[in-house]
Amino acid sequence: MPEIQITIGGRQFEVACQDGEERYLHSAAKMLDDEAQVLSDQVGRMPEARMLLMAGLLLADKTASVEDRITEVRAELAEREAELAGLRNVTIEPERIEVPVVPQAVTDTLAEIAARAESLAAEIEEKVG
Repeated sequence: MPEIQITIGGRQFEVACQDGEERYLHSAAKMLDDEAQVLSDQVGRMPEARMLLMAGLLLADKTASVEDRITEVRAELAEREAELAGLRNVTIEPERIEVPVVPQAVTDTLAEIAARAESLAAEIEEKVG
């Protein structure tokens, strides 16, 4: 089990961790150190236990805020997924467009009228010509 040196609030600590977890421990220590630095800048020097407690509380507050936001985002995601599932089950009927159809009787009558007009035109041409 490796032991690594971390610095928090300008103080050195030796901490043991599992193999392969060193990177995560350094990252966590950096976050805690950042909070301790903010405290040190605001309050000045304080006892080690109090500095660690306050820095831990600041991180816990940030973590709680992030967890609240994650809960909100998950709820919103669940709503969107439900909405999407509902939309997937919707059958959209195509818009019905009615095209006027000329009844066969009208077509036949027009053809008959056209034939009569052509016949009359032919008769007139014979008489004129």
